[in-house]
Amino acid sequence: MSVIRQDDFINSVADALQFISYYHPIDFVQGVHEAYLKEENPAAKDAMAQILINSRMCAEGQRPICQDTGIVTVFLKVGMNVQWDAKMSVTDMVNEGVRRAYTHPDNVLRASILADPAGKRQNTKDNTPAVIHYEIVEGDEVEVHVAAKGGGSENKSKMVMLNPSDSIVDWIVKTVPTMGAGWCPPGMLGIGIGGTAEKAAVLAKESLMDPIDIHELRERGPQNRVEELRLEIMDAVNALGIGAQGLGGLTTILDVKIKDYPTHAASLPVCMIPNCAATRHTHFTLNGNGPAVLTPPSLDDWPEVTFEVGANTRRVNLDEITPEAVKEWKVGETILLNGKMLTGRDAAHKKMVEMLNNGEELPVDLKGRFIYYVGPVDPVRDEVMGPAGPTTATRMDKFTRQILESTGLLGMIGKSERGPVAIEAIKDSEAVYLMAVGGAAYLVSKAITDAKVLAFPEMGMEAIYEFEVKDMPVTVAVDTAGESVHTTGPAKWKDIIAHKAV
Repeated sequence: MSVIRQDDFINSVADALQFISYYHPIDFVQGVHEAYLKEENPAAKDAMAQILINSRMCAEGQRPICQDTGIVTVFLKVGMNVQWDAKMSVTDMVNEGVRRAYTHPDNVLRASILADPAGKRQNTKDNTPAVIHYEIVEGDEVEVHVAAKGGGSENKSKMVMLNPSDSIVDWIVKTVPTMGAGWCPPGMLGIGIGGTAEKAAVLAKESLMDPIDIHELRERGPQNRVEELRLEIMDAVNALGIGAQGLGGLTTILDVKIKDYPTHAASLPVCMIPNCAATRHTHFTLNGNGPAVLTPPSLDDWPEVTFEVGANTRRVNLDEITPEAVKEWKVGETILLNGKMLTGRDAAHKKMVEMLNNGEELPVDLKGRFIYYVGPVDPVRDEVMGPAGPTTATRMDKFTRQILESTGLLGMIGKSERGPVAIEAIKDSEAVYLMAVGGAAYLVSKAITDAKVLAFPEMGMEAIYEFEVKDMPVTVAVDTAGESVHTTGPAKWKDIIAHKAV
C-alpha cells in the first residue's frame, strides 16, 4: 500500500504541464528532423526548419512552444491499493494542478477554456477544468499521462461508424484531405478502433501519448493486423503529398498510433485525432515517495538547424506597402514582414461585422493594412509579447468578404488554408493571404519589437493589437489572382510522389 499526498499530486501535475509547455518530446524532435533532412519541397523544408528552431528556443527560454497552450487531457491509472492523504477529490487536485501551471508567473500559459460552451462562452481564466479519464488497476501506484491539446488539431478530429466489411485505410485516405492544414502537420495520427463511439474517441486520444516508433516497426516488420495498419496508413497518407503546413511535400505524418477494443458484431467505430507540430505530453508515476521528478532533455538533443533567407525571399515594409506591390507576390514565395500590422481573430471579427451591420464606425482603420489572426500569450519579464503563432484562418472565412469590401483591408496572415468562399473574396478584392507557420509561436514572438492594444481590450488575448515586426517570415498562400498554395502544392507533390513510386 502507498499513500499519495495531496500536495505531491498537485505539484506533479503542475510541474508536468509547465514541462510540456516548452519541451517537445525528443522522439518528436528527431522525427521532424529526419523528415526535414529528406524533404525536397523548399517551402515545406523551411516550415520544418522554423518548427525545429522554435522548439530549441522554447527549451532554452522555457516559454510555450505554441501560443495555444491547449486543453489539458489527463489519463489516470489508480492502483487499488493506493490511499490518499488528501482533503480534495482527485478531480479537484488535477484541476488545482492545472490552475497553478497556467498561472505560473515565470511562464504564464494562455487560458483558452470557456465555460457555458453553447451560451456565454466565458473564459475560466485558469484553463480549468481538465478532461480526465480514470482507470482503476491493480497495484499501489498512480500512473499519470498528461497532455495539452491545441484547438487547431483537436477541431480536425473525425469519427465514423463503418460497416464491418469497410476499409479503415480507405476511409482515412479519403478523410485526411478534408482536414485541411489547420492541424499543423507534420504530426501524428491517433486512431481508435472498436468499442463504441465514445470508446473509439478515447482510444484515439490515448494512443497519442505513445512515443514515435514507426521506424523501429518498419525495421522489424509488423506482427499483427494493427501494426500492419499503422504502416499502411502511414504510407498512404504521406503519398497524398499534403506536406508540412499543407504546402505540399514528402512528409505529412511522422507516425500512426492505433489502439483497439472489442466491438459489437454489427459495428466498426473508428475515430481519428491528429496531433500537431506542437505535440505536448509526458508521463510520470507516483508511489508515495514524493512528487514526480521530470528530467529535462539535453539541449544537445536538438539538431542545429538554420532558417535560410533564399533567393525566393522578399523583404517588405508594411508601412509603405501598396496594392500594386502586393500584386507582384506569387504563391509559395517567402516574405519577410517589417513594420506595423494589426491583430484580430474570431471574437474581434464577429464584433467588427456587428458594428458594420449597425452602421457604426470601426475603432481601427483597416484600409491598406494587414491583420494577423492571433491570440498571443501574455509577455513575461522583458518580453514585448509572449508566443504569438497564428490561429486557423478558415474560422475567419465567413467574415472575409464583408471585411475586405467594407474596410479596404489589404492582407491577412494566419495558419493553414482558406476555403473557397474566402479565396473568391480575396480574388475579387485583389487582397492577399499569407501563411505563418503553426508550431513556431516563440520564434514569431521574437520578430515582434512593439505591441499595444488598439481596440476591444475586454476580449483579452482576442483584442485588436498593433504589432511592430522585424523580418517575420511568412509564405504567400493566396495571391491577388486567387491562386492557393494549399491547392497547387499538395496536387503537385502527390503527383511527384506517385511517379517516384513507379
